[in-house]
Parts: sequence; C-alpha cells; structure tokens
Amino acid sequence: MGRFQLTKEEVVTTDLSVPCFLIAHPKGTLIWDAGAVPDAAWKPTGNPVAQHVVLPDSQQRDLTLVRSLKTQLAELNYSPSDVSYLALSHYHYDHTANANAFARATWLVRKVERDAMFAEKPPGTTQPSTYSALRESKTIILENDEHDVFGNGAAVIKSAPGHTPGHQILYLKLPKTGRIVLSGDLYHYPEERALDRVPTFEFNQQQTRATRVAIDSFLKKTGSHLWIQHDFNGNARLKKSPDFYE
Repeated sequence: MGRFQLTKEEVVTTDLSVPCFLIAHPKGTLIWDAGAVPDAAWKPTGNPVAQHVVLPDSQQRDLTLVRSLKTQLAELNYSPSDVSYLALSHYHYDHTANANAFARATWLVRKVERDAMFAEKPPGTTQPSTYSALRESKTIILENDEHDVFGNGAAVIKSAPGHTPGHQILYLKLPKTGRIVLSGDLYHYPEERALDRVPTFEFNQQQTRATRVAIDSFLKKTGSHLWIQHDFNGNARLKKSPDFYE
C-alpha cells in the first residue's frame, strides 16, 4: 500500500478490480479499457482462476479471473469485430490485455501515449505484446482536451495527464442512468480521493494533482458521478454483462 501512499489500516480493502466497459450508441460502439490478462492466456472453469503476471520491469502481480472479456461481450450479442472504437485510459498492462482483439476498430489515443507504447524501450509496466496489433490499426490522434466520440456529447474522452503522459478519462451522458465519469487511474482507491494521496509511481505527481482538481470541478459542474475503476467494492456493486445501464 505504500506505493499508493496509504496504509492497510486506511483502506477498506487492499484488493483492486479491473473492469472493461462497452458503450453502445446508434452511431457505433466503444470499448473502454481491455483488462489485465489476455483471454488467450487462461481458460475459464466457472470458478475463480488464479493468474500470476510478471511485468517487463520484474514487478509481479496476482490476479483472479472468472469470465473472459469475449464471453461477456457475447452475452450482449457482440463480438470484437462489432466494435467501432477502442480507447484505453492509458498504457499500463492492466488496461491493455485484450487490445489486440480490437485491432480492426479505430483506436482513439493521444500521440504522447502512443509514442511511449511503441518506443524502443516502452515503460516497464506495459505489456507490448498485448497491444502490438494496434500499430497497424486505423488511428485517430486526439489533439484537443476533449474528443466527442459519437458527435452528440454522449461519450466524451477527456485528457487527464499525470498517471501517464497521455492518460485520459471517459465522460458518459446516459439518458436514464445520468452522467458518469470513468476514472481510468485518476484514482485507484476511494481513500486516495478522501485523504488526498497521490501514488508514488505517477509519471508526474504534480500533474496528477492538477488534473484531479480540474476533474473535481468538472464533476461538480456537470453533476456527474465518478466511477473509480479499480475500486473493488464500488465495482462489485455495478451491473455486469449481460445486464447494462441505460
């Protein structure tokens, strides 16, 4: 927990969740983040499956998997080939695992992030093999602070640098559910937000702080709810495939 400048006593749980989101719109579909372990790297059994991951910089992680991403998409009558757009909040391994499955989609990414991903020596917390196919994908480089994915304000990607150089979040305006912001890794634990703690492994801690202030202002201005993607207990309360939010 020291990496997050928190202690075990300060958090409800040290576990983290790793969600992916499918946004369906009359003008197309968007996958937001792609998981921590490629579907091809494990076999679902109907029970929790333990998976040990060793990163290029020798850091190690232990994950528990239950259902594959493709299975969850199929439950909603989608396949990876049906997806119009792919957007990753950032390049860390636990957000890119199944990115190659969406190589036929249009990739929405910031130049500084793409450059880091395909650098001669990518950051140590990446798994380049999981997103290598994106090199040849149709790509839209996002140059403005905001990118309206479908052109009507329903899904807007917002620049949120600090955690990585090109880190971004997703603002959704749902007709029945309301306004939601998917956090990427702006925060990992709700206690980070409550106690104003910034992880030690940010690309730029000062930039992260400035981004958090700006996003908090945006949340208040729009009346949006922040979904902290890695919040284990918060994520447990959310609907999962085949259920959905309208």
